[in-house]
Amino acid sequence: MIRIRLARVGKKGRPSYRIVVADVTAPRDGSYLEWIGNYDPMADPPRVTLKNERASHWLSMGAVPSDAVARLMDQNGLMERSHTFKTATKKSAEEESNGTAPAPAAIATPPADETPTEEADAEDESVTEDTAAE
Repeated sequence: MIRIRLARVGKKGRPSYRIVVADVTAPRDGSYLEWIGNYDPMADPPRVTLKNERASHWLSMGAVPSDAVARLMDQNGLMERSHTFKTATKKSAEEESNGTAPAPAAIATPPADETPTEEADAEDESVTEDTAAE
């Protein structure tokens, strides 16, 4: 699997990162397929340079950005980051005191008296004609 991620460069106390396309199994600072940008978090404001054309190419090829790179791409308008956070539902005071959970909602079942559609009948007829011809 191909991943777009940060590779740390720079010196102690002064981090700087390359935005690289690398295989998942490659070490963080090891070999990479392509260098597509830089990220300097120590600049004020933090500076990001990104080759948008190459980044969109790798995204279309199925490369998955890391969380940090997805945030940087979202800030540059290259991709929209989906925020899917799971939140716990707050229990009411009655449920906490009783220690009971609300009953799960009943699962709706489709009606059993479905009539076959005309397309399904036509497919059945063509299948029987094919088997009769053989």
